[in-house]
Amino acid sequence: MKNGLIICFLVASVWGCSKKSEKRMNPEIELPYYSDAIFTPEWISPEDTKYDSIHTIADFSFVDQNGDMITNQTFENKIYVTNFFFTLCPNVCPRMTKNLKKIQKEFASDESVKILSHTVMPWVDSVGRLAEYASLNDIDVSQWSLVTGDKKYLYQMARESYFADEGFGKTVTTDEDFLHTENIILVDTKRRIRGIYNGTLPLEMKRMIEDIYTLKKE
Repeated sequence: MKNGLIICFLVASVWGCSKKSEKRMNPEIELPYYSDAIFTPEWISPEDTKYDSIHTIADFSFVDQNGDMITNQTFENKIYVTNFFFTLCPNVCPRMTKNLKKIQKEFASDESVKILSHTVMPWVDSVGRLAEYASLNDIDVSQWSLVTGDKKYLYQMARESYFADEGFGKTVTTDEDFLHTENIILVDTKRRIRGIYNGTLPLEMKRMIEDIYTLKKE
């Protein structure tokens, strides 16, 4: 038992030192950047040669619960958190929506922070249905956009820009390609991914709130 504790202590020490050393290389960067589908964190300073190749979210255009066009310009110079859901989802999505409401409440009077939720079932989630979902869940439409659009385009954005594809859709009865993920993604004012969180866990929302405040200081 004692040997096991020693091994655990050594592993923890080495890991902790490694992470601290990594961050000390760029002390002005508190949150990492993510540029790949396995979400490898990288602390990259503006002087680094890799800085200009940091992954960014592609241009997009969708329709929200009000019937308005929502594009990347809507979120220009904004910090935003984004996820993928569908209104018929029986368990994961309701928990994610409930947790995202913590973000809505925390930044209710802050125009620099927004929420963007994409449906992964656009053949069901019409503008009217999204509006009903927003009303039932007390979603502030001025702060939180629920969007729909062409399935192929939505899925392309999900997979290529947000790296969102974990196979949760296998539990859904459909013969079509289906995408769903528990991840909530934090995007900075320059459309770069800065955080990934399990949207079903309230504790992760506390971490996200802290990270948003960190981003606001950059």
